[in-house]
Amino acid sequence: MVYQKSTSSSKHFLITGGAGFIGSHLAEALLESGQRVTVLDDLSTGRFENIAHLVGHPRFRFAIDSITNAVVLDRLASECHVIVHLAAAVGVQLIVERPVHTIETNIMGSEAVLQAAARYRAKVLIASTSEVYGKGVRVPFSEDDDVVLGPTSKSRWAYAASKMVDEFLALAYYREKGLPTIIARLFNTVGPRQRGRYGMVIPRFVSQALQGEPITVYGDGQQSRCFCDVSDVVRALMGLAEHPQAVGRVFNVGSTEEVSILELAQRVKAITGSDSPIEFIPYDQAYAPGFEDMRRRVPDTTRIRRLLDWEPRVSLDEILARVAASLAS
Repeated sequence: MVYQKSTSSSKHFLITGGAGFIGSHLAEALLESGQRVTVLDDLSTGRFENIAHLVGHPRFRFAIDSITNAVVLDRLASECHVIVHLAAAVGVQLIVERPVHTIETNIMGSEAVLQAAARYRAKVLIASTSEVYGKGVRVPFSEDDDVVLGPTSKSRWAYAASKMVDEFLALAYYREKGLPTIIARLFNTVGPRQRGRYGMVIPRFVSQALQGEPITVYGDGQQSRCFCDVSDVVRALMGLAEHPQAVGRVFNVGSTEEVSILELAQRVKAITGSDSPIEFIPYDQAYAPGFEDMRRRVPDTTRIRRLLDWEPRVSLDEILARVAASLAS
């Protein structure tokens, strides 16, 4: 017997990885908008503390389990309208140290989610990453650009390749099985609750500055990134999940305010009032011999701007101040 979902105006969202940094903020925003939310997270990188304040909300529930538990995933998928798939192996440090875990978690996890969604015709929004652009030199990156990855001998590129497979798989389910899927390529999402444990640069810099430790810049610091506040990313994800013309398409989600990592360290020092020195650490020492990095990573956000009239509202200095306040409390 096929489970019949409620036809009420509110929707039921399942967030995989919902106890993580982005997922917990998304759960809050969805509840505030009147939706029902279920979080599925094995707490391997997410934290229960991120969602503890939501426990007891009449439209919220959580399950501490893995997306590879087919029985649990099937039950939860049968009850929801939309699955936002955020569960993944993330962070450069984790990717370099545990490449098998990275590949298996990302590809097998996404396959399990898509299979479950297809059984119950749930819409799926897959969170992908700017890493899929690899070593591309055409900046800003557009969704239909060719991509260039490094050699398979460097585990650095395992994450990018695994997320590309996720995207191929999601689009295949859309084209072959008619499953409504959407792909959001996220560019360096940051904000409160993010931790520097797995290589996230802003919480690492801010923590070092607040503790008076050296701010460690990897490489020469001239590599540049664009950082987008989690509140802006959540708005984008919610908009894409609701818009019928987003289905079957790929969207860049990120800020276009580009900053070098060295300048980022200097701005962190200024905002925190820290006397921490800035130290340069070679990539080989920070990660692994032969580590390769992307020199620039800037998104072309034309597609999502045209569809949703979306653009980031929070500046980088505001982001740094928010992260500093959250880590200092």
